[in-house]
Amino acid sequence: MIEAIVDSIRVNLVTQNRVLFLREVQGDRHLPIWIGEFEAQAIVLEMQGMTPQRPLPYDLMMSMLGELDARVARVVVNDLSHDIYYARIVLERSGEFFEIDSRPSDAIAVAVRARCPIFVDDSVMDRAGVSITDDEADEDEADSSTPREPMPAGEEENLTIFRDFINTLDIDDLDTRSN
Repeated sequence: MIEAIVDSIRVNLVTQNRVLFLREVQGDRHLPIWIGEFEAQAIVLEMQGMTPQRPLPYDLMMSMLGELDARVARVVVNDLSHDIYYARIVLERSGEFFEIDSRPSDAIAVAVRARCPIFVDDSVMDRAGVSITDDEADEDEADSSTPREPMPAGEEENLTIFRDFINTLDIDDLDTRSN
C-alpha cells in the first residue's frame, strides 16, 4: 500500500470536470480521480477549515460514527477496473475492524474529516499514477522512468485518453496545497 495525500483538485475550463489528485507521500506520482462538483466542494471546504451552515452528508456520517463509538482508521483506493476506481473505508470499533465499500470521492471526503491516512493499492498507482511537474513538462517524458504493470488489452488506450485530458487542465481554482 502506498500512503497518499490530497494534493489538489483542479477544474477543466472547457468541461468544468473536477479531478482530484492524490500524491504519494514518498514519491512524485499522482493518482488523478474524476469526482463530482459536490464531492469536490465537500473536500475543499473541510481542507480549508470552512464550516457549512448545515452539516453535509459526510459530517453526518462522522457524527453517526462518533455516536456508535467507531472511528475511521483509514481509506484505501483499492482497485481500478474499466476506468472506475473503487475504495474501502476501514472503520475500527472496540478493536474490531470493518471495511465498507465506497466511491473514492466519498471515502476521501470522509478521510479529510477523520484526519486519517489515505492509501492507494500499489497496483492501482502502478497502472494509473502519473508524474506531474509544476512546469507541466511533457508527460510521456515524465512517465518513461516509472515502471508499470502490464495492462489488459484496451485499458492502456483508455488511460492515454485520460492522460491527454489531464494535460488540458490549466487552472488551480480549487488547489488545496498550501503555498
